Amino acid sequence: MTLAITGATGFVGAATLDEALDQGRTVRALTRKPQEPRDGVSWVSGTLDDEAALRELCEGADAVIHIAGLTNTPDIAAFEAANVAGTARMIAAAKEAGVKRFVFVSSLSARQPDLSAYGASKARAEELVQASKLDWTIVRPPGVYGPRDVDYLEMFRTARWGFVPLPPGGASSIIHVSDLARLLIALADKKALKTIYEPDDGRVGGWSHKELAQAIAQAVGRRSVFAPHLPRPILSIAASADRLVRGDKAKLTADRVGYMAHPNWVARSDRAVPGEIWEPRVSGEEGLKSTAEWYRQQGWL
Repeated sequence: MTLAITGATGFVGAATLDEALDQGRTVRALTRKPQEPRDGVSWVSGTLDDEAALRELCEGADAVIHIAGLTNTPDIAAFEAANVAGTARMIAAAKEAGVKRFVFVSSLSARQPDLSAYGASKARAEELVQASKLDWTIVRPPGVYGPRDVDYLEMFRTARWGFVPLPPGGASSIIHVSDLARLLIALADKKALKTIYEPDDGRVGGWSHKELAQAIAQAVGRRSVFAPHLPRPILSIAASADRLVRGDKAKLTADRVGYMAHPNWVARSDRAVPGEIWEPRVSGEEGLKSTAEWYRQQGWL
């Protein structure tokens, strides 16, 4: 099987590319920058707004795994351009190349599109996929963590000092990036699923924010941490400060505050992946500990 993968140089995409090669698949992968040659990979230079590159990417592929997208930006309009228009072009390229199987990586935030421009853009992209007449499956991952991840990194760093600031009280699910990668490859093999899945690490009810903070503390070698819930107005002030300090590279944006303040980002049991297709292998405790170790080995922690 030949897979066309977008976002293959990103966090989730790189893990998916590795998993595909480990399983003996060949891959056509979209990239913005030149990449080192790699057995089993045909790199296609281009972006989601390059229709010719997308056609080349899909040529000869048996399935598309569309991972690429914009997750964080202070420019709200950029979500529409990357996540909605980019998905529309990817669908068109798949159709033109005769690729019927289409696996789309969305987000749990698409459940509540009123909370953030990011979630709204993912919800609109989902609508395009469902209307495409392709053989589609949509995956809404919860918080994805693991080696190479930078979003959870700051929580690990502050946990070393005994302090993890949290959003208002609530709970969320998480998934290790290797488990998500295995799921995406498994779904590329399936036909006529046309459903939306919300995978997780198998922890029923997800993790309360404080439970996750304590688990990260233990992963970095601390018995406990001070983990206060910050009200939304404080998060908004912090987002403004982050923008002043880091500009366009700010991690905490006003748009992120919108969905961070929502109390329930737990994967729904009625959208669980059937066990005959996939089951998680990495528990949260095990995955967080191994992620902390990877950060240490890389000098990130």
